[in-house]
Amino acid sequence: MTNRKTLKRQYLETKTRAGVYAIRNQITGRALVAGSTNVQGTLNRHRFELHHGQHRNARLAQDWVAHGETNFLFEVIDMVRPSEDPAFNAAQELEMLVSLWRQEIPCVGELGYDEPRSEPR
Repeated sequence: MTNRKTLKRQYLETKTRAGVYAIRNQITGRALVAGSTNVQGTLNRHRFELHHGQHRNARLAQDWVAHGETNFLFEVIDMVRPSEDPAFNAAQELEMLVSLWRQEIPCVGELGYDEPRSEPR
């Protein structure tokens, strides 16, 4: 019981990090590139939804079934760096990073799973 309490306390004390992530199909080359204020938690949610056949992205879900879990790569590709500057806007920084990475990694249309949009996920 003590171990469970310790794990719960550690989980609650863990700070979340904002960042950009990619989910890549290693067979087709398709990718989903997005950002989140809790990047690791969001990647875990994607895995969970795919495992349970409940993912909201139909093309990604279809490829997951067709190609299997082992052919997908889940990765954090960039993190928002904290700043002491009072004018620093983490949400704007995240949006900019997502935009830059979407230019770097083809992820819209036939090349990806993303739909054109401006805000991070």
